[in-house]
Amino acid sequence: MRRRDFIIFLAGAMTASSTLRAQQKAMPVVGWLSARSPTDSGPFVAAFRQGLSETGYVEGQTVAIEYRFAEGHYDRLPALAADLVGRKVDVIATLGGPASALAAKNATSTIPIVFSSGDPVGQGLVASLARPGGNLTGFSIMNAEQMPKRVELLSELVPQAKVIALLRDPNNPGAEGMVREVREAAHAKDLQLEILKARTEDEIDAAFTTLVQRDAGALVVNVDALFINRREQVLALAARHAVPAIYGMREFAAAGGLISYGMSFMVNYREVGSYVGKILAGAKPADLPVQQPTIFELVVNLKTAKALGLTVPPSILARADEVIE
Repeated sequence: MRRRDFIIFLAGAMTASSTLRAQQKAMPVVGWLSARSPTDSGPFVAAFRQGLSETGYVEGQTVAIEYRFAEGHYDRLPALAADLVGRKVDVIATLGGPASALAAKNATSTIPIVFSSGDPVGQGLVASLARPGGNLTGFSIMNAEQMPKRVELLSELVPQAKVIALLRDPNNPGAEGMVREVREAAHAKDLQLEILKARTEDEIDAAFTTLVQRDAGALVVNVDALFINRREQVLALAARHAVPAIYGMREFAAAGGLISYGMSFMVNYREVGSYVGKILAGAKPADLPVQQPTIFELVVNLKTAKALGLTVPPSILARADEVIE
């Protein structure tokens, strides 16, 4: 090779190498902040990645993801959010309710945040759904708004129950509005409502003991990271005490719960991934309106109903999106 050609070749190789290093350095990093645990998040992480891929971002190829899980301990979220901010991630996706979103919001006013939360306006995350403003946008899971429907379904399924209970984690900052909705729905049905509080595994056990002592004939389980992480425990206790219970996630009914009603979290996580991808591509959070779910799933587990000695009314079966036999 002639000297001149070699110099041209070397210059080209150096340029290509510099370009590759620049591309590697420029690979965006997404921070994943969840109140849930990694052990039960596999399918939801996959849905999130699918949403990212639909906007052209593939983990390990065109985007990196830093995962942080609080495992149901809300008090860990601020430190996890601060860690992601310190690592200068490009976008933070917050999953698992308002606690994650609020922790991220308090940690940064500049890094874009895409949340999945209950009442984003009432919780102070955004100014409005149509015009979120600031560095946050995302998806409302409308958990509180779905509570009257869950009480109605439970009353229809267990008409003999005059006392119902609500299981909630008082550490969840989105719980107050949800409690109000359940109270009003129970009052409209002339039902007595017992509020059961649980912050830990042991308190979940104690809550079910209290439920039995107060003769509650049915139970509403709030959508909460603690109960999702302790799903097997909650379902086992409901079965042991023969308590008909309704949940806000299909995954509970699929795992042996009696009935569930709520939005699809698989769809929700995919949509969060899609919004993150749009922001990575240049969109501003303030220009992306907060979305609300339009499809809700009703899932009935007939095997569990039979074990509880319940006959599911035809009116519920006719409306069910999925019947597990």
